[in-house]
Amino acid sequence: MAPKLLPLSRKRLRLLGYALCSACLVLGLSLGQHPALPKTHQLSIDTPAPPQQRLANTPAQLIEQGKIHYQAGRYAAAVDAWTQAAQGYENQPLNQAIVLNQLSLAQQELGQWQQAKDNIRLSLEMIGDPPAPENLSIYAQALNTLGSLQLSQGNPENALKTWEQTTQIYTQLGDDIGRIGSLINRAQAQQVLGLYLQSRKTLEKVTADLDQQASPEIRATGYRSLGNVLRLVGDLEDAEKYLKISLKDAKTTVAPQEVHTTQLSLGNTARARRAYNDAIGFYQQAAQSPIPSTQHQAQLNLLSVLIEKKDWDQAQQIWPQIEQELIKHPPSRRNVYSQVNLVKSLVRLNRDSSSRTPAIRDIADITVHAIQQANEIADPRAQAYALGNLGHLYELDKQWTEAQKLTEQALFLAQAHNASEISYQWQWQLGRIMDAQQQTDMATSAYRGAFQTLEHLRKDLVATNAEAQFTFRDSVEPVYRELVDLLLRGSNPSQDNLQQARKVMESLQLTELDNFFRSACLDGQIISIEDIDQQSAAVVYPILLPDRLELIASLPQQKALQYQSIPIPRQEVEDTIDQFRKQIEKPFAFIESKELGQTIYSWLIQPLKAALDESQADTLVFVLDGDMRNIPLAALYDGNQYLIENYALALAPGMQLINTQPLQGRKLQVIAAGISEARHHYPPIKYVKKEIDKIRQLVTTEVLLDRGFTSASLRQQIQSLPYPIVHLATHGKFSSEAEKTVLLAWDKEINVNQLNELLRSSEQVRPDPIELLVLSACETATGDRRAALGLAGVAVQAGARSTLASLWKVDDQSTALLIGDFYAQLVQPETSKVKALQQAQIAMINNPDFRHPLHWSAFVLVGNWL
Repeated sequence: MAPKLLPLSRKRLRLLGYALCSACLVLGLSLGQHPALPKTHQLSIDTPAPPQQRLANTPAQLIEQGKIHYQAGRYAAAVDAWTQAAQGYENQPLNQAIVLNQLSLAQQELGQWQQAKDNIRLSLEMIGDPPAPENLSIYAQALNTLGSLQLSQGNPENALKTWEQTTQIYTQLGDDIGRIGSLINRAQAQQVLGLYLQSRKTLEKVTADLDQQASPEIRATGYRSLGNVLRLVGDLEDAEKYLKISLKDAKTTVAPQEVHTTQLSLGNTARARRAYNDAIGFYQQAAQSPIPSTQHQAQLNLLSVLIEKKDWDQAQQIWPQIEQELIKHPPSRRNVYSQVNLVKSLVRLNRDSSSRTPAIRDIADITVHAIQQANEIADPRAQAYALGNLGHLYELDKQWTEAQKLTEQALFLAQAHNASEISYQWQWQLGRIMDAQQQTDMATSAYRGAFQTLEHLRKDLVATNAEAQFTFRDSVEPVYRELVDLLLRGSNPSQDNLQQARKVMESLQLTELDNFFRSACLDGQIISIEDIDQQSAAVVYPILLPDRLELIASLPQQKALQYQSIPIPRQEVEDTIDQFRKQIEKPFAFIESKELGQTIYSWLIQPLKAALDESQADTLVFVLDGDMRNIPLAALYDGNQYLIENYALALAPGMQLINTQPLQGRKLQVIAAGISEARHHYPPIKYVKKEIDKIRQLVTTEVLLDRGFTSASLRQQIQSLPYPIVHLATHGKFSSEAEKTVLLAWDKEINVNQLNELLRSSEQVRPDPIELLVLSACETATGDRRAALGLAGVAVQAGARSTLASLWKVDDQSTALLIGDFYAQLVQPETSKVKALQQAQIAMINNPDFRHPLHWSAFVLVGNWL
């Protein structure tokens, strides 16, 4: 048993005190992503004498002092210096406007949003709107600061408009650096808004501008910023390409820090690709930087990667050196955050390594030092960040009273300074502490606060955090699941708690998809899936918790939710699902797959069967959680029949769907594209031609086959033909990572973001949306238990209202037969998509050659089922 932490004295508690450097640091990482801003405009005055020769009491000297403080991360001191400088320029409005602009930037860092807003407004008023021609550059700089403020305050629409204006001004001035910076800012705002196609086009303009630049310094900086943004949107291949160009240009400059800064970015990109050895190499090189901040970030990221790799010896070897360098470094926000991030890594090292070193008490000493430095620079964000993490150490040591005090103080500071990104962590931590003391009501209240804060942050949390994918499962997902656990405790949760639990899980599903895409997913007109078919469809919501499986169901024409709790551990459910998938894909494991299917039926369907029968539901819509997305629901077995023989089955990625009209009654027209020949490392699919020929016999079809099926030709057909169905008979793979979720065209693999851009490129010219996307030859990635998230991601993001796809690679003869039957049913009057799929699957069951569920149960309909 490790020695307990000593309780804090009242004096030390008074010293402790707000946190957050960036979303990355909140989540235990070391690299933030901020808007790219051009250099600060210089004041129109003579350069002052060196500080040692004159008293530091002139506005010019105060400006320089503030700049030094700001660059060192001492934002409170920068605010103080620039406030005095602004007062000194009371009779020089143009110089005062420049200082107020800088003051606003520092206040944004401190979370002083209203003051920052007031000062940038005053700055713009002093410059004039419209400004005099000679003041355009100063005006553009102030607008850049305004855009940064707007984005930070959750107003990306106005930020985008502001940066469009700065782009025009810098173009007018012929300022290449300013124009490139504004374009990168615009791309980030577009990404936050989910405007992928526009963001991509903006970044293409950046690339074109950089290609024309002769200055290696500008090219190195610009390509690095471009690479960082591309990593943010999940385009890791292009991110790496442009960062390597940046590195090449940086090596031709006389500034070695540029080389090391780009190496740090390359390390982060390699880490995002899970190429840990490459990441380690880049981090080791970046750690040689003469710039302490770059050196410390590289060392901290290196330590984190070593821990992820479980390279305990190397991790134990380097952390004391990092600690000593950080301890002796002058106080600054950056240094405080670095120390706390070191603490986070050391906690993992203590928890996961066999040596259990360093001890929690030694880790706490580093945290206390960070708090003392935060107090020295009077930075409430840094205070709360360090303070809350010290509370976490007391939580780990089960000293609940001290942990609660520290967490409440940190939360108070975080909320007082509008740091939502950190507030949710301390609300969550407070909930855990209360739950550990069996104070359920107070724990639930704290968790609800964390959930509400995350809802407010949902779009920004992943879209502005380049490294969120590393920590989503550790720092975001548990908040939702643990709140649901609290809400559903007891034998008979109230209807309000059932509704709230379902809402929380809905938000988790959306946030998980946001994390998958680095952007908010659902847009457009949305309705509840319960409102689509109120007469015959039941909506079933299984929820996986550590010690049990919860079922919530909404039945046709019934207001009250049904509830069942099955005392089966999550791990057992996941292992059974994994075995079911493995057995069902074996052609001779007929009995084994039936037995496993019957087990899962007893968990998901049997507890609700009486209520379903009474409601006369004939369609089941599942909103599946976690590994349950991998279940071929059609093959669940009741001992006599498969589930699909009694119910039509559909999946929904969440409780809300984009509104749509039924296909029934509409003329069916199809754009059908396929690859039948071997291509790259993919084998041929010989029945593709028969599959497409069958579709052509039934409905009007435009065909793109083999060499005729390129990404460009598909885009052209979708834009020119307003057909409601797009059918892709080609190799595809779903993964839990967006960049690895791909479909094969003749010219290249198309990842899910590119498919989204391609399918949505027609939205401005097509009168109607794509109603049904069929992916007939896809599979989920082997060994990736969350790979079905890629299917949900495609279904949501592709812009099609429904998606029909396969969970595994079904042999192409079976596929051609089932898809042919599906379209034959779909052309029948009053037949919905889900009923057409049900009838096609039942026909396969009744065919002796294809009755094994291997041939038909992989196909699932995701989205609107009418």
